[in-house]
Amino acid sequence: MDLDKELELEHLLFFERKCRVCGKIKNLIEDYYLTRKDRGSLPSSYSYECKSCTIERITSSRNKVENTLDYQYPDW
Repeated sequence: MDLDKELELEHLLFFERKCRVCGKIKNLIEDYYLTRKDRGSLPSSYSYECKSCTIERITSSRNKVENTLDYQYPDW
């Protein structure tokens, strides 16, 4: 049994990842943000939340913060 012929570099590297939020399998390099720039393009340096879910989370949290700041001055 020759393991070198059976295993290729593609089997050892992850090119796709399942998003923790939406559960869809997407391309690692195109659809996920790089969180650790100093580690290069290792699969562990990409986030586990896809770009579209991250954008949705950030915009919804910003809307909540902006709505809570709508306070009125006390009527004295």
